[in-house]
Amino acid sequence: MSKPTPRTSSSSAEMAVVPSRRRVLAGLSAASMISLGAGCGQISFPASGASSNSGKAQKSALLLPLSGASSELGQTLQAAATLGGGPGVGIEIIDSGSTPETAVAAAQRAVATGAKMIVGPVFSAQAAAVGKAVQVPVVTLSNNESLAGGGTYVFGVTPAQSAQAILSIAAQRNLRDVAIVVPPGAFGAQSAAAAVKVGRALGLSMRAPLVQADGKGLLAALRREGGLPNAVYLPAADATLEPFAQALRGQDVQLLGSTQWSALDLSGRVAFRDAWFAAPDPLRFAAFDDAFSNATGKPGGIISGLAFDGVELLRILGQSGRLSARGLTRKEGFTGVVGPYRFQKSGLCERGLGVLKVGAGEFSLIGSTSV
Repeated sequence: MSKPTPRTSSSSAEMAVVPSRRRVLAGLSAASMISLGAGCGQISFPASGASSNSGKAQKSALLLPLSGASSELGQTLQAAATLGGGPGVGIEIIDSGSTPETAVAAAQRAVATGAKMIVGPVFSAQAAAVGKAVQVPVVTLSNNESLAGGGTYVFGVTPAQSAQAILSIAAQRNLRDVAIVVPPGAFGAQSAAAAVKVGRALGLSMRAPLVQADGKGLLAALRREGGLPNAVYLPAADATLEPFAQALRGQDVQLLGSTQWSALDLSGRVAFRDAWFAAPDPLRFAAFDDAFSNATGKPGGIISGLAFDGVELLRILGQSGRLSARGLTRKEGFTGVVGPYRFQKSGLCERGLGVLKVGAGEFSLIGSTSV
């Protein structure tokens, strides 16, 4: 089984310096101003109804929570899915509501009307229920790896994918001694477990994860484990993140972050200066984010990029008559605005991500992983 491999610049000079806006991924480079055509740093939008093979396109469905408690999220994802005139021939957007029962009803309706593949739902409980209720491939937007298998494929950006990207770059930069600090809770536990597994596979010395509710006593706890490490991975981007970063400021320890950092406003936060974090492929994502912002007045965000990529996935496979498990797991994989990806037969997804460095009002792309 192949794994994402690091590709970094050959010197200490950073690859692409990009301006900061309110969020890290809101307009990362001049790529957001170039024409939206095929090529590196660009994205193309399928025109509504446009397809040289439109008469033969297979049917598929995108399940989004357009009603219920999560309708605001659903409307945002629908805006991404329809960007540029999408979703395209044969792809139906169906309201999955916000409960497992409403999602199952939506999925069964899709299959009854001929859908050969489903992208969605968003939430784990819904995806688990849908995966059991239908016999077509289900590509959930959730990042819960436990859903993978039995015809369900996990499309969300997982803790393991973030860890693979950031720790690959740490290994290339010879940061061998790595600590992990997480807050209490399921996400912290999952992120820590993923980082330990990935780091050890890369040959890094991964310390036992520290679970802390705040930054108090963090330095002392790290020193008790044999002195300060070369790097500290802080995957959770909740209220604990800045106190952790403040506690480590000025200690000659490299801060490492996950894709969760991408949604934060890091501009002007001195505690994060020179930190590295995993993020979507910035050149491609910047073009999407700019187009989405122009259309909706709101920033895109990773999950919106996944909705866009999910529609493109359905379009590619539907037009070629390959809406099947075999089509999903094709060897060459796919390239989306969030980056390159490839599905495994297990239902998990390999994903290439970038690694950005926080500067003084700017961000530098220092490396990336591929699939």
